[in-house]
Amino acid sequence: MFHRKPDTRAPSGSDTSLIARGTVIRGDVYFTGALHLDGRIDGSVVATSDEALLTLSEQGQVDGEIRVPQAVINGHVTGNVAISGRLQLAALARIDGDLCYHTLEMAAGAQVNGHITSQAEPVPRELVGPRAADPADIEDAVVA
Repeated sequence: MFHRKPDTRAPSGSDTSLIARGTVIRGDVYFTGALHLDGRIDGSVVATSDEALLTLSEQGQVDGEIRVPQAVINGHVTGNVAISGRLQLAALARIDGDLCYHTLEMAAGAQVNGHITSQAEPVPRELVGPRAADPADIEDAVVA
């Protein structure tokens, strides 16, 4: 169960975005497809599609809320996390905030410092993220 390699493939037919180590984004990030985070985001991370996948590497950090359908977390999150589908917490994962998920796989060593809530049914899309991101509503991110 915990010895298999995590499925971190991007959903088929979608693009993958990479935020590299050393990159800091201040502001909310909205994405479709897959987002691989080795850097840091000071703001919310929100998926705008039902197929989206967030991968947070061991160097990655999010200081804000995460609302996505699928995630693989091995870095540090300071904020609440809502996963409407599947969540994999790897050994170096640390969440300082409340966690709401539908399906969870958690490796030894992963930490959640907050309330953990399991949903018997997938979390409704309207509770996880916006129906669609309107570019007029998205503030420009500042890259430092």
